[in-house]
Amino acid sequence: MYIVIVGGGKVGFYLAKELSEAHHTVSLIEKDAATCDEIARDLGNVLLINGDGCNSRYLEDAGINRADVVAAVTGSDEANLMVCQLAKQSSKVKRTVARVNDPKNAHTFNEIGVDVAVDSTSIIAKIIEEEVSLEDLVTLMTFKRGKLALVRVDLTSNSPCVNKPVREIKLPRASVLVSLIRGEDVIIPHGETLLQANDDIIALTAIENEQELLDVLIGKVPK
Repeated sequence: MYIVIVGGGKVGFYLAKELSEAHHTVSLIEKDAATCDEIARDLGNVLLINGDGCNSRYLEDAGINRADVVAAVTGSDEANLMVCQLAKQSSKVKRTVARVNDPKNAHTFNEIGVDVAVDSTSIIAKIIEEEVSLEDLVTLMTFKRGKLALVRVDLTSNSPCVNKPVREIKLPRASVLVSLIRGEDVIIPHGETLLQANDDIIALTAIENEQELLDVLIGKVPK
């Protein structure tokens, strides 16, 4: 893939490093000249541009017109929003990814059409919730402008789907089981996979079907 990253801080640097090492073609835009000099010493196989990613000129220099993905990971939500809006004007860009620094802005990112808004603060909070609320569905991340959610559900011995094969579980519309975490093992489920108590279920579902999915996996919880 051809990937344009805007923001050369620690997030942008390590993102560019990992993606380039995975044999993707990466362009990185950073407006601070000193930071660019430091990056240039470590990432010789990344096209590095010293400029403001909110300026379409620098995005064009980075090759946005042939980019598959644009990732805006600066420390400014306003800048990340602007970059994604400019990227959406290119017919080539298939996906925009943005770092959300202030959780209050996550809804705005989804509203303007950012494909994946990564709110690290909320993700950490959800992981904490996950550890203390074993019977609840925990939303780990949202996709497609907030229409889809990656969720985790921990099965208990009372879950109605325990000891049943996946093929017998009637999942709600637009829902799929992505993986099971069983002890130290990660299992990709198929029709004959038996669900067990204490399995951690990772599922993808439409936002409006989260409660229905929870009811299917752990049963209706009295209010």
